[in-house]
Amino acid sequence: MLGNFQQSNLRIEVNASEQSIKDSLLERDRLKQWMWPQNFASLSGKLSPGDTFVSSWGLVEIDHLVDIVDDHSLRLLLSKGIDGFHEWHWGDGWLQSRLEGVSFLPLNLGQTLGLFRLRQYLNSKN
Repeated sequence: MLGNFQQSNLRIEVNASEQSIKDSLLERDRLKQWMWPQNFASLSGKLSPGDTFVSSWGLVEIDHLVDIVDDHSLRLLLSKGIDGFHEWHWGDGWLQSRLEGVSFLPLNLGQTLGLFRLRQYLNSKN
């Protein structure tokens, strides 16, 4: 894979319960709502280990493999547009995202945008 190795860890406070955060990250219909402008193909139901799906940022496609899902975390293995992983950890009132990979995409910018979109989405549900 061509590109630059990038890594980013962000943690934010959110006005939401642990269950609400979990549902927003694992239920595919909710993911599609707050992850705009990312588009998703073959994404429905609830994420579970072994699931695969494709997202795109414009012309760049990113393959996702759900590696780990538990009560407080989600780990996605990424390939194509990003060669790396994205981890999510959460609890009552907080959310943390860790992203590492090789890509030409500005990963920190996309991660920051995603976290703030999720915070807005969670605030609109309360």
